Amino acid sequence: MNEYGQKAHEIDYRIIGEEMQCVEIELDPEETAIAESGAFMMMDDGIQMQTIFGDGAGQRQGLLGKLMSAGKRVLTGESLFMTTYTNIGHGKKKVYFASPYPGKVIPLDLIRLGGKMICQKDAFLCAAKGVMIGIEFQRKLGTGLFGGEGFIMQKLEGDGMAFVHAGGHIMERELQPGEILKIDTGCIVAFTPSCDYDIQFVGGIKNTIFGGEGLFYATLRGPGKVWVQTLPVSRLASRILQYGTVSRKEEGGILGGLGNMIDGDGW
Repeated sequence: MNEYGQKAHEIDYRIIGEEMQCVEIELDPEETAIAESGAFMMMDDGIQMQTIFGDGAGQRQGLLGKLMSAGKRVLTGESLFMTTYTNIGHGKKKVYFASPYPGKVIPLDLIRLGGKMICQKDAFLCAAKGVMIGIEFQRKLGTGLFGGEGFIMQKLEGDGMAFVHAGGHIMERELQPGEILKIDTGCIVAFTPSCDYDIQFVGGIKNTIFGGEGLFYATLRGPGKVWVQTLPVSRLASRILQYGTVSRKEEGGILGGLGNMIDGDGW
């Protein structure tokens, strides 16, 4: 049960695909799933779609409470509104949600993970109704100033299924008490609150100037579970931007120019 006395809807699901995955959620009559704006792919007839403020978990809140709850989502880069999908027909119905970029969908059974998960800002995809999507402030000054992904992260709370998406391949690590994992800040997808999260300076003048990996990395100290992605969307976007704005004529004399001609870039 969450703090509002509600229990998340129990949904069945199936993850489909390899590089560009989607999640199939099967709803019994009157069951509801919630999703981010833009995550919807398709659904069976008999499912009712409705736009709501926030995640819909705090129905007992007043108007001010709902505004504050929804406003917190703006701090994590999400929309003020979410969409609910309710099976108003007879029998089971299916709705599908797709990842926004190449990668994997990670199912999180919150009741088995202690009822709370901390995720990167734009990780949330969809969940069973009753799961609360909020914000988690990283209280350490170093984390806030130098964390790369910022000191505001997403917080998923409840006792239902939630789904997050990440880029590239996903690695899952179970950290033992006191075990430390050093990670590029953009590669963190999610971790359990039992992990201690901090930011450390890389150190060394050569590493700082010539390393090319940034000045800081994240450290996660166990016990707890961590999910790591191989391709953060920020890294993918910067590489695409680099190729889109920099002329490839610099890639090497005649051969570079020949390559550009073959690719259709001309001289």
